[in-house]
Amino acid sequence: MASRRTLLKAAALGAPAAALLAKASAAGAALASGDHVPALVIGSGYGGAVTALRLTQAGIATAIVEMGMAWNTAGSDGKVFCNMLNPDQRSYWLRTTTDQPVGYFLGISANKTIPKYTGVLDSEKFAGIRVYQGRGVGGGSLVNGGMAVVPKRDYFTQILPSVDVASMYDTYFPRANAGLGVNAIDTAWFETADCYQFARVSRAQANASGYTTTFLNNVYDFDYMKKEQAGTVPRSALASEVIYGNNYGKRSLDKTYLATAAATGRLTVTAQHVVTAVAPNAAGGYTVTMNQIDTTGATVATKTVRADKVFFAAGSVGTSKLLVAMRAQGLLPNLPSAVGQGWGNNGNVMVARANHIWNPTGAVESGMPAMGIDNWADAAGPVFAEIAPFPAGTELWISLYLAITKNPNRAAFSFNSSTGAVDLSWQTAWNQPAIDAAKRVFDTINAKQVTVYRSDLFGVNKVWGDDFTYHPLGGCILNQATDNYGRLPGYPGLYVTDGSLIPGSTGVNPFLTITALAERNIEKILATDAF
Repeated sequence: MASRRTLLKAAALGAPAAALLAKASAAGAALASGDHVPALVIGSGYGGAVTALRLTQAGIATAIVEMGMAWNTAGSDGKVFCNMLNPDQRSYWLRTTTDQPVGYFLGISANKTIPKYTGVLDSEKFAGIRVYQGRGVGGGSLVNGGMAVVPKRDYFTQILPSVDVASMYDTYFPRANAGLGVNAIDTAWFETADCYQFARVSRAQANASGYTTTFLNNVYDFDYMKKEQAGTVPRSALASEVIYGNNYGKRSLDKTYLATAAATGRLTVTAQHVVTAVAPNAAGGYTVTMNQIDTTGATVATKTVRADKVFFAAGSVGTSKLLVAMRAQGLLPNLPSAVGQGWGNNGNVMVARANHIWNPTGAVESGMPAMGIDNWADAAGPVFAEIAPFPAGTELWISLYLAITKNPNRAAFSFNSSTGAVDLSWQTAWNQPAIDAAKRVFDTINAKQVTVYRSDLFGVNKVWGDDFTYHPLGGCILNQATDNYGRLPGYPGLYVTDGSLIPGSTGVNPFLTITALAERNIEKILATDAF
């Protein structure tokens, strides 16, 4: 395995790393119909990137298929990504209007009309919930707030009891931190930085109300952010860039794991291809069918390739939908009944508070959160609440939070034979336990601070952002739908390696856990399975 030094060096490669990955993603490297590959990874998010790196380092030629774009070409404004204040076609996946998590202001919709395009953020709507997902080479790492949080050890043993906890905390979480380029904020700088005034205000209010706060590590380069604050480099985190991508400073997967994999010379990345079917091939391995799409989402070609091994890394929703459909359509009929079960939203609920006029939160807010309220020990309703930015570019006196709670409700995916789509059974009402837990914390803060909730940011007279999630988890639970390392029973050479393995909750932002679990699983697979 690569050393910490090697991976951190890759994280700092900058332009050379981008060039290597661009070469691996070039049109000439794309899969062609009839190709035969030793290993094919569906998706380029955390699980897929880890898997691709370790496969290529083991000498195995590996092909990634990614439905989104390779985000390596600047637009007319000279930037690869647009910011949150001026969203354009780059912002959303095949929508004609934006669908922002905080989509209202003073009860009026703040969403804007945009051209239909294969943008970087997908807001996938089911009957009871919207699920935000990254679309592009690098998956969710392109669009998240970068918080790399290790889950509580005792809670990890509850959610994944079949996994040796000591090895996770001694080996795989440290390995994931190194591979992702996780760094800690300079706490002395934090205390004076204008861009974190919003976090200091929320910290003071939480502490005065009896709650503990903690700093959060991040994959955003805090040294770069210092320079942003000083005005010596182009701004990104301080220029309202978060959910539609960051142009600078962020160590997303295309700059870390994927770049290191590309440097082996054994990785190809086929972007803008949507996998539609996986089935056993008579000659061995599996036939993978995919549609090549253009930037309007239209299919321009259909391809079939043969892969000896297939790793499902399309994310909790993508992997679960694909496997449920393959089972229902008779292509993988012997998949366990547990496939499609155990999906949760990580207990996500958002809320905002209105501060007094004499307690400003700052006109410039870093898009990268650096602090959270830790009330997880409260048995009556555990809450870990990220102190979130509201990077509107002007003073609004708003404190915003993303609460992660212990919501026990779980949903299932099912194939709809009449439409050919896969549905998710989650109901908005199922988020009431999350609201109740968050309400205990923020009612107390409001009472102590003599403040009120904002009821105009998530709809008309709507206090709680309870109908969307940033953290989809589950659908192919480890040691239930798969064996204890992500192998799909009955189908040698098929693996699941993403957030669908985790049963609906991690208690913190989940990508570090997904990365560490993928590191554990691929190490075992490479050691024991024939390639």
